[in-house]
Amino acid sequence: MHVKHPLRLSSNLSEINVTPLVDVMLVLLIIFMVTAPMMQSGINVNLPSAETKTNPSSGGLVLTITKDHYIFMENRNINLYLLESRLKSYFHNKREKVVFLKADKSVSYGYVISALDIIKKAGIEKVGIIVKKK
Repeated sequence: MHVKHPLRLSSNLSEINVTPLVDVMLVLLIIFMVTAPMMQSGINVNLPSAETKTNPSSGGLVLTITKDHYIFMENRNINLYLLESRLKSYFHNKREKVVFLKADKSVSYGYVISALDIIKKAGIEKVGIIVKKK
């Protein structure tokens, strides 16, 4: 009587072909290499020019107003009417309340002032304006 060993695998099951796996991984690597720089571009705003350049320091919140009057807070679109409550909740337990405003140069002065008014109503006393250097 001939008994087969129960732990022995046949030779065709023990060989795994890794070529398709490597091909898929290389394609994914190329896709991520191409799309990664596009994801870091941020919000496109045409800043007004000034003689002095201001850059946001660490610890401040950057609010961006696009030419279409969209307001972005941390790369999320915020409605102008909800801005005050969002700012209050963002700065709830923070000691230093600093906001940097980054507005497109084609946005009307009145709209920027209304956004500044809401920022002041939220209790933020330090507001900086971001511009590009001439």
